[in-house]
Amino acid sequence: MELDEAISKRTSVRYFRDEPVSEETIWELTGVAIRAPTASGLENWPFVLFQSGEARRKVFDLIAEGMVEYYRAVDLPEEKIGKLRNRMYTEGMYRAPVYIAVFIDRRVRFLKGREFDEVEFIWSVESAAMAIENLMLKAVELGLGAVYIGVTNFRGIEEKVRGLAGLDENYYLVGLIPIGYPRWDVKPRKRRKGIEEVLRVL
Repeated sequence: MELDEAISKRTSVRYFRDEPVSEETIWELTGVAIRAPTASGLENWPFVLFQSGEARRKVFDLIAEGMVEYYRAVDLPEEKIGKLRNRMYTEGMYRAPVYIAVFIDRRVRFLKGREFDEVEFIWSVESAAMAIENLMLKAVELGLGAVYIGVTNFRGIEEKVRGLAGLDENYYLVGLIPIGYPRWDVKPRKRRKGIEEVLRVL
């Protein structure tokens, strides 16, 4: 598959078949992830695979907790939040055979001094985000689906994900990625904005 095709086919997949993802495939995904650019060559990005039934159940519950918090924050009626819970717990939305969490280690940095704390943090998050994109594009090539989960970054939830991963407060969760074989045919969604709306030429 050419890169253009993988990019055009990539879309957020939220429903997965109950089919395992092989260890070899996980290694392939991680291998392309760590080929991403990394600020100052630090590679301060631990990848944590949640694969056991117990670990996946706990991660799934945390995603559900984050989704409810997100929709309450945008004032979605409780009735609609109930429907969301139903889609998750009855229909299996976001229930995946594996979850990969991408963290950064805040202690690993190039510039010393508190005045560089913010920029070092931003660089580390950007590096991890590029690794996630590599991983997600490789997933497309391998016939897998994936979706970026950000709601696990809410205060209280992020700490629980870190705890499941066996990591302390020195680590920060950049993204949690459910991965598996799509339950249905994947149909990429058109972007709302075209190039002429987002590109500024000076």
